Amino acid sequence: MSDRRQARVALAILTGINFLNYIDRYVPAAVFEPIKRELHFSDAQLGWTISAFMVSYSITSPLFGRFGDLFIRKHGIAAGVALWSLATAGAGLARSFWQMFIPRSLVGVGEAAYATMAPGIIADFYEEQRRGRALAVFYAAIPAGSALGFVLGGRLSELYGWRAAFFAVGLPGLLFAALVLAIQEPRRGAADRDPIFPPGAVLTLRETYRMLWKNRVYGVVTVGFIAYTFALGGLVGWIPAFLERYNGMTTARANEVFGAITVVSGFLGTFAGGFLGDYLLRYTRHSYLWISGLCMFAGAPITVLALSSRDPAIFLPAIFTAEFFLFLNTGPLNAVLLGCVPANIRATAMAVNIFFIHALGDSISPPIIGILSDRFGLYRATLITPAMMLVSGAVLAYAIRVEKSVESR
Repeated sequence: MSDRRQARVALAILTGINFLNYIDRYVPAAVFEPIKRELHFSDAQLGWTISAFMVSYSITSPLFGRFGDLFIRKHGIAAGVALWSLATAGAGLARSFWQMFIPRSLVGVGEAAYATMAPGIIADFYEEQRRGRALAVFYAAIPAGSALGFVLGGRLSELYGWRAAFFAVGLPGLLFAALVLAIQEPRRGAADRDPIFPPGAVLTLRETYRMLWKNRVYGVVTVGFIAYTFALGGLVGWIPAFLERYNGMTTARANEVFGAITVVSGFLGTFAGGFLGDYLLRYTRHSYLWISGLCMFAGAPITVLALSSRDPAIFLPAIFTAEFFLFLNTGPLNAVLLGCVPANIRATAMAVNIFFIHALGDSISPPIIGILSDRFGLYRATLITPAMMLVSGAVLAYAIRVEKSVESR
């Protein structure tokens, strides 16, 4: 099998897994209201059913990142996919808050194994000039999977009850756990133009963390990523419930509408970000950061409009546009993160980034919004998300200055 065909096979399998990843991740948000009615959860507890996943995902990511830098990555990915698939199905058996919290935590453990290692495999298959586009394909599974999670969750809940949604979306992942073993793993740094370390070079964990700590571009971009993830996680977690409470939609209708908006805007935004970033590289080395920073500034006021309006002719296009700008970040920001570190520590770099963006981002934004909602109402609580988008834009604009400073040395 040619190298190019191996790259396409690996990208297809890993993208398929990422698709299931986000279906499983957002099914709880799709059935917030039915769970609330049956199990009598507070809004804060509903928020924690999502954050249970995020907390364990964040904590275990550094462990799997180190594994990915030292051992065969596809084996770790296969084990992780099998674990999260079984745990997703297990959440359908919950009768109490903790019976929901624990399997959702195990979903996070399984997904941490996958998320830390898969992007590095893609980066090792695709050189810099095509890496943004490859990552755009990979991350296009985020809106598609998220949307299907909402649509399936809402529809299955309406037809068969919310428990059926967890069973139906969890078990198919076992097939992909077997498929990932067919990937022919590339050598680390195989597609890099100027590798910083020779092939096979191994750093100690202390040396790896010291290198990341001193990498100013990596650090500043991670801070911008945290604010972006906080906003995205908060919106995606609460918009279906928001549409039910303020816009009079049923559970199924709210999830269908939000799912359709997410899949179209997400696909367009993700591909636009990846392809535009690669195209503009011929004009500026900082194209990825320019795209990400500007779209955060553009998306914030549109998000306020989407949350404030009750007219479908206004709030539906506004939600679409806000999500388009949010998803535009996905490929460019991950391309910057993978490109600013050596190939032999990419899994750890992704793991550390994942830890911070989720520990300080979307693992806390749903419960924070839930707590604020219990006190002030959901509308006021969600306004924290456009504020964090502005913070992200400011930090990413500053990252351009840092990147220029590093290059001038």
